[in-house]
Amino acid sequence: MHHFRTLPAALALLLGLAMPAARAHEGHDDGPAAPPAGAAPRFAAVSDRFELVGVIDGRRLTLYLDHTGDNSPVQDARLELDLGGQAVAVARVGEGLYQAELAKPLADGETPVTANVVAGGADSDRLAADIDWHAPAAAPGKEGWTRTTMLAAGAGLAGVALVLWAWLRGRRSAAARMGGAA
Repeated sequence: MHHFRTLPAALALLLGLAMPAARAHEGHDDGPAAPPAGAAPRFAAVSDRFELVGVIDGRRLTLYLDHTGDNSPVQDARLELDLGGQAVAVARVGEGLYQAELAKPLADGETPVTANVVAGGADSDRLAADIDWHAPAAAPGKEGWTRTTMLAAGAGLAGVALVLWAWLRGRRSAAARMGGAA
């Protein structure tokens, strides 16, 4: 009976020791956190009247145009967009929602964005922003099981096997003692 109480604690201890600790190494502990892998480049251009947010996914550009004061979508607006000196054809797909197809994927570095907004015939504004984007580098350790990970996993499995073997041996020995006494 004594082995039943110690088995979970021993397993937890072995598994905890087998897991490699995550640590920052030199040069990785200062500066702002990197955006999540796969995060799409985006920009926001704001004026007193309008707010334009653009999200780029490869060659597709999705634009959200809202009123700055109440964040409501701008109804029936016309949007002209210049991205890095190139005019980009924009199509309205919903209230305050626009899409465009870029001729080529966004280049690394800063790209200026200028948008002319005309809403309701008389309400117009020019918005400007920059997209600062850099292609994601291959993340280290993402190529699969590393040697260290395989060794840690093997050590953890060996430890679990050892604990199970000891527990089963103890049960057999206790059963033999109880069977011999009866």
